Amino acid sequence: MADVTIADDKSAWEARVERLWATRPSRWRDAWWELSRNKLALGGAVIVAFFTLVAIFGPMLAPYDYANQVLSDVLLPPFTGGHVFGTDELGRDVLSRLLLGIRISMAVGLGTTAIALVIGTVAGMLAGYYRGWVDRVLNGFVELVWGFPLILIAVLLIGAIGPGLTGVIIAVGFVNWAGFARIVRGEVFALREKEFVAAARALGKGDLEIMVRHLLPNVVGSALVMGSYYIAIAIIAEAGLSFIGMGAQPPLPSLGQMINEGSGYMLLNHWLSTIPGVVIVLLVLGLNVLGDGLRDVLDPRLKGQG
Repeated sequence: MADVTIADDKSAWEARVERLWATRPSRWRDAWWELSRNKLALGGAVIVAFFTLVAIFGPMLAPYDYANQVLSDVLLPPFTGGHVFGTDELGRDVLSRLLLGIRISMAVGLGTTAIALVIGTVAGMLAGYYRGWVDRVLNGFVELVWGFPLILIAVLLIGAIGPGLTGVIIAVGFVNWAGFARIVRGEVFALREKEFVAAARALGKGDLEIMVRHLLPNVVGSALVMGSYYIAIAIIAEAGLSFIGMGAQPPLPSLGQMINEGSGYMLLNHWLSTIPGVVIVLLVLGLNVLGDGLRDVLDPRLKGQG
């Protein structure tokens, strides 16, 4: 009878711990429902979805070859000679080049953010969970990276790697990971003392399993919000680097490169620079608005605050 009583007590204790673990906070509950009610997020999502579709299918539907030069059609204004957005100084169709330029900007933004998200999440998770010397080392490296301007480090890295999209992705991703690391570190610092983490430890779960299965799902929301902002930052950085000739190399078009090429014709042929400039503004605006909406939906501290 004593053995049965001990076994029953143990089973009751394990059941209690399991229930406690099951009550861990979740930021994804009702997130889609709240997102559908958030007009700010929906507006940004529509803009981002539109440019995403353009990036995927636009170049396949381009009316002309982006590198085809027709010297008889130099500097045609929009809606002239079958060119919706006109032609540039070499007779190339601006719309065809713009569609590929949007794909390049989106690819660079997503590529750099993916690199930064993975590295920053791992670093922030380790620093926030283990604390101590691990936190001091990683946090010191984060502060070192953040001590220099993004463009300066990007220029130095691209100078070592060589100009081109690969150098831009590696350089900008290397800098932006520090932002993800700081966010994830702060979230894990608070979550590691919660009851559901203590319950997981009581059940004999290892550190890796706790971080991956129990902490990561609760910090990924903040990481996604940060990711929407960093995609916009990466697009701006790529445009700036391409503007000074360190990004996409001719004849491959880039939005920043198109602005640079059209800057000498602003007085008479302003569309060469204004059209890609407006595209960058709309794309970055959509990403920032979507990020604000996701923050309102995924951040539990903003619940009920209009």
